[in-house]
Amino acid sequence: MSSAGRTTGTDTEYVSPPAPVLLSSIPTRGGADVHVYQDSDGSLSSDCTGCGEYAWALLSLVSPQFAREHAATCIRPPRPPRPLPVAA
Repeated sequence: MSSAGRTTGTDTEYVSPPAPVLLSSIPTRGGADVHVYQDSDGSLSSDCTGCGEYAWALLSLVSPQFAREHAATCIRPPRPPRPLPVAA
């Protein structure tokens, strides 16, 4: 059974995995940030607040260097925050 499910009697209850942990926030040339996260499975991901690039890699194969390289070349300014959805 995966860590996302738990059996109690005959019912299976969904248990969400822990939220990713923010490891670092790297400023870009354009004034945005590249946020680097580590997921509960050990994988790394990054998200650029300028151009929106999202990257994911296994921790054993890639270091946070990929985020630093993107931050050094991205010249887009920060994107405005997306509005929250309005309940109907």
